[in-house]
Amino acid sequence: MQCLFRETVLAVNRQHYTAEEVADWASCGDDPRHWEELFARQHYFVAENPEAEMTGFASIDETGYMHALFVHREWQRCGVASALYETVERFAREAGAGRITSEVSETARGFFERQGFRVDGKQRQQANRLWLTNYKMSKRLDCPESDVR
Repeated sequence: MQCLFRETVLAVNRQHYTAEEVADWASCGDDPRHWEELFARQHYFVAENPEAEMTGFASIDETGYMHALFVHREWQRCGVASALYETVERFAREAGAGRITSEVSETARGFFERQGFRVDGKQRQQANRLWLTNYKMSKRLDCPESDVR
């Protein structure tokens, strides 16, 4: 997961962030203690290709806070993110969450909007050294899809 996270941020998010910004963001995953903390708080779901290689992962907690959804650069636009998101949403519904919330990059914003999320606010969030722009987004789960917008 650490390698997939790093490679995805460096390659995929480069379209919306500078080289310095993605390098700083990618470095957030360098500390194994950070991953241990995330594993303790979030439920992780992994997508694999037919050769059992990881193509993506997503995480969420029982309250509906989704911390991660990352797809390997070679598996972008192949349905991996959609499949992972469907799994995360199913988990949130079964856990009784009324909505899913996340902090979403510029790169991922369009994907999340297509899943029915709305932007609750634009923010500057600190990676390691640098402050990057992202969006607080949410999707209500207690209403029909047509009412989400």
